Amino acid sequence: MRLLGVAERALADMCRRVKSRVAFGKSLADQGTLRADIAASRMEIEQARLLVLKAAWMMDVAGNKAAKAEIAMIKVVAPNVALRVLDRAIQAHGGAGVSDDFGLAAAWANSRTLRLADGPDEVHIESIANSSLKNLNPKNLVILLGYKFTLR
Repeated sequence: MRLLGVAERALADMCRRVKSRVAFGKSLADQGTLRADIAASRMEIEQARLLVLKAAWMMDVAGNKAAKAEIAMIKVVAPNVALRVLDRAIQAHGGAGVSDDFGLAAAWANSRTLRLADGPDEVHIESIANSSLKNLNPKNLVILLGYKFTLR
């Protein structure tokens, strides 16, 4: 999804910013909390990217109907990841993060709007829960990469 690209750009901007700034005689890139924010952002982006790839694979192999739950998951996960990464990037930029100089605030507003355009998270979460409950059958309990294995 394009929001993962937005998150990727925000992470790159954050990394450039913390490498170029010094606070209290120490590079921001050496501050533990900012390093933790960078690591958390990278992990969340990669998790969302893998979910997107799984959904795309399921759509190709089994069709859109079979990938319904994964598509709903993406519609919840991708915007939330993008918003969290953008928020961290804005925080790392300080006051400049909310200015028009870096575009992070505009990216945050656009990402938040897109989150609504795909439908409220609560609707997708309900759909995911219904799918999970419906598929919770003791005979078809294990689902791995879209394949169902029947337990004996």
